[in-house]
Amino acid sequence: MPNTAFRVTQSLTEKVYRDLRASLLACRIAPGERLKIADLCEQWDVSLGAVREALSRLSSEGLVITEPQRGYRAAPISREELQDLTQVRIEIESLCLRRALEVGDLSWESAAVAAFHTLAHTPKHGGDDPLMLSDAWSEKHAQFHESLVAACDSPTLTQIRRQLYAQSERYRRLSIPLAETDRDLVAEHRAMLDAALARDAGLAVALMAGHIRQTTQILLSAIAPNSLHTEDA
Repeated sequence: MPNTAFRVTQSLTEKVYRDLRASLLACRIAPGERLKIADLCEQWDVSLGAVREALSRLSSEGLVITEPQRGYRAAPISREELQDLTQVRIEIESLCLRRALEVGDLSWESAAVAAFHTLAHTPKHGGDDPLMLSDAWSEKHAQFHESLVAACDSPTLTQIRRQLYAQSERYRRLSIPLAETDRDLVAEHRAMLDAALARDAGLAVALMAGHIRQTTQILLSAIAPNSLHTEDA
């Protein structure tokens, strides 16, 4: 019985963690928004401990911050962080991608092709707001980018890359409604895949970097210089 109770508690904690993480990444919880533990406990009908553990995990990923005497809030965003995050992410993605192209085997190639095919056939938008990305598409998008670097055999690089991707996801979600023209993302992803399959590291890295920088530029150019800042929210 104790083991059963423990498994149930862990399952509830995992659900809170996953639901909160999805809301943070999709900006349904706004950057800088306060996270009241009592409200979260009531929302999921779980214990204080389950919520605190979920928030602790999200804090370690850089998606939630803790403030002495003030509790938790969604990590704020800023233009400066976005620019720095973009550059660092490109550097880490480049290292992972180059290594993956060096050691990737047929299974890696097949998985990347399958991930692209799934992404290309997943509806980009859904729900009531036609401007917002669907969670399903965002999940497949993450899986495609993960598939390109999956053969990288450095656990440290892989872990850093995943954390940077998660932190960048909030900015990417914000950029979609701001884009003046509809990007041909299928073509962008196809080009990256083709370069990876051809083991053309220089081209694959250049395409990946351009892909990331374009998202950043959309967000920076579509908003006022001081509006993307939530440090004091």
